[in-house]
Amino acid sequence: MKYSKILGTGSYLPQNRVSNDDLAQRIDTSDEWITTRTGIKARHIASDNEKTSDLATAAARQAIEAAAISADEIDLIIVATTTPDMQFPSTATMVQQKLGISGCPAFDVQAVCAGFMYALATANAYIQSGMATKALVIGADIFSRILNWEDRGTCVLFGDGAGAVVLGVSDDVGIISSRLHADGHYLDLLKVPAQMVDGQICGSPFVEMDGQGVFKFAVKQLAAVAQEVLEMADYTADQVDWMIPHQANRRIIESTAKHLGLSMDKVILTVAEHANTSAASIPLALDAGVRDGRIQRGQILLLEGIGGGFAWGAVLIQY
Repeated sequence: MKYSKILGTGSYLPQNRVSNDDLAQRIDTSDEWITTRTGIKARHIASDNEKTSDLATAAARQAIEAAAISADEIDLIIVATTTPDMQFPSTATMVQQKLGISGCPAFDVQAVCAGFMYALATANAYIQSGMATKALVIGADIFSRILNWEDRGTCVLFGDGAGAVVLGVSDDVGIISSRLHADGHYLDLLKVPAQMVDGQICGSPFVEMDGQGVFKFAVKQLAAVAQEVLEMADYTADQVDWMIPHQANRRIIESTAKHLGLSMDKVILTVAEHANTSAASIPLALDAGVRDGRIQRGQILLLEGIGGGFAWGAVLIQY
């Protein structure tokens, strides 16, 4: 049996770091209000001339370097994003062009904050089927451009960034199991309803969220899907070395860990520094854990995330 192995990881955060105190200078909020409710201390905001493909490419270059391969060895590119550079073509093809690659499949996946889980599971299927041997999987978003900066209930929660992994075909165990779900009945809990009609924006172009509704649904489903991938692989939670969750809210992460019986000492937490970066948050946390030495080869990683739709999923990996 062939496996998909993580060969390298990478990440990118824009230089402009905005703290909670910085936000309090422009909207009615405070560091205490944000921190106690979310665990967020800061977020990074893309500059006016930065595009999602720029962030994605920067993270991709790091991942390719860490994998010790050349860009032209990549034979599949999947970008998970909700904030593409343009309506079309895909952000993935723009990353492809910026990396100097041509010919291989390149496409976007849109599952909002669960996007990286969807992209990773898709790339794994490509590799296991023999359709790819080295896949570049990226989560990248610039949520700052779809936020109403007068709405403190949403604008304090999000930031911009990108994270990436290179997956390679391997005889050694890599991705062990994965599970994806979606339920469109909950679409009104978290959405950006705008669409382009005759060259005009029709509907609100900003994030709209029922915070309590999202919290309750996320805690229940994240714990359930994490348990699913463990049971699929005949693993138990105590065999997990690190849980790497979607970095949206510390309280959601703590509740999920508690449901699984995992100590917070086994959780990679980066939400304080970059807030909710949507599809980028899980690969950002993964790269942070790899680069600071906490995540070691051979360890068992549990990745899980949920986003608007609702869409959610989890992946169990031997790193």
